Amino acid sequence: MTAPSPFVDLAELIPDLQLDLRYYGSDNFIGAPVDGYETHRAWLTEPAAQALARAQRQLRRFDLSLKLFDAYRPQRAVDHFIRWCDTPCDPALKALYYPSLDKRDLFGEGYLNRRSTHSRGSTVDLTIASTDAGTELDMGTRFDFFGPESWLDCDSISPQARANRLLLQKVMTAEGFIPFHHEWWHFTLRDEPFPDTCFDIPIA
Repeated sequence: MTAPSPFVDLAELIPDLQLDLRYYGSDNFIGAPVDGYETHRAWLTEPAAQALARAQRQLRRFDLSLKLFDAYRPQRAVDHFIRWCDTPCDPALKALYYPSLDKRDLFGEGYLNRRSTHSRGSTVDLTIASTDAGTELDMGTRFDFFGPESWLDCDSISPQARANRLLLQKVMTAEGFIPFHHEWWHFTLRDEPFPDTCFDIPIA
């Protein structure tokens, strides 16, 4: 199914891209499907999608693949995160995703924002995985771990995890993406086409 303008469906453009879209299901930091994710599809703007396709081509040479956790994020999903911050804390989710923070501090610490770069359509959350079994490379933390262990300059992770993070950064920055200091998995296209627009089209 074709994505609505101005988006491109990533599964159509990059058929071998691995999709593990965490906010479509409940395997995420709020423990539930997130508003706006109505189907297991991922969209990006055309320039970001083409840049991601080039990054995937780089990794194919090494029998590796990008594994995508999130791409375009409707504004209603961000609003869902805002409401979630005012609900009672789930101790099990806190232990997995934000053990050293109160959930209300996730906005102040920069992990969440009331206007997300994802909603502009040119930001991705991803990792690297093997092409055969889809096994993720060790990056030192799980996706969406909110703490200094996820920062780009963290020196408490293993040498192998640091090397894997550097590989991801090298591949993505070579194709025009900018990393986010607090999240090793988060990249935004430098020349994004809609830097001032937050879209709210549900992914359906």
